[in-house]
Order: sequence, then structure tokens, then C-alpha cells
Amino acid sequence: MSAVIIRNLPPATHRALKARAARHGRSTEAEIREILEDAVRPPERAKLGSMLAEIGRRAGLQDDDLVFERDRTPAEPIRFE
Repeated sequence: MSAVIIRNLPPATHRALKARAARHGRSTEAEIREILEDAVRPPERAKLGSMLAEIGRRAGLQDDDLVFERDRTPAEPIRFE
């Protein structure tokens, strides 16, 4: 695993990092690692199905509101005339 050295970190910033780490129950090193990972990790992709379900929930839709009769009539073949 790689190591990174941060020079000239102001004492106030170091104290703030230590306090933040304590609030999260982590070591200062683990807190800095988490901050760096959050900064460079791409945000999670929104999944289309989840987004549509959320829209339906906000609109107050129930499963029964979206029941449609399926048309089982055979499709007409395409005519190339």
C-alpha cells in the first residue's frame, strides 16, 4: 500500500482532523484516508429503475395503479411494397 506524507499542515487543520476522527470513532490516519477516498471516488451511478420507483413513491402511486392489459394480438408483418 502507498504512503503519503503531507508537509506544512497547519496545526489548526491537524487538530480539526483529529477532532473529526474522534467524532467518527477512527484514527486520524483512517479519517484522512476516508476523506481522500471520498474526494476521488466517483459518485455512485443512479440506477434507472430506482429513480423511476422513487418518482412513483413521491407521486403516491401503488402497484395496482400501474396494471395494464397486455395486447396479445399478433403483430402484422411489415410490407415492403
